[in-house]
Amino acid sequence: QVQLAESGGGLVQAGGSLRLSCVASGHTFSNSAMGWFRRAPGRERVIVAAIGWRNTYYSDSVKGRFTISRDSAKNTVYLQMNSLKPEDTAVYYCAATGFEWSVRSNDYAYWGLGTQVTVSS
Repeated sequence: QVQLAESGGGLVQAGGSLRLSCVASGHTFSNSAMGWFRRAPGRERVIVAAIGWRNTYYSDSVKGRFTISRDSAKNTVYLQMNSLKPEDTAVYYCAATGFEWSVRSNDYAYWGLGTQVTVSS
């Protein structure tokens, strides 16, 4: 059974940093894309960043502030979030796909339960 477990969320002041971690179990995703999505209150879930074997993707809203990385040996993906803004407040979800690369949420079959990130002004 595939499971994704996020950690690292919390409350931080604007301008601060957090690092999210996502550990995958039950399957090795080293050859597949993994991503971070977020859902802000009252909004749809959107992609924040994705990482594949050779590609990375960032949404315009986080480009230059967030960094996605992975440790294939640990089957773990990270999201380093710097210069956080109140508009980054959301539940952040880790996801994995069987595809080598995708930024479409519909292509991601495996999801974590999410971790809350709250940025105060």
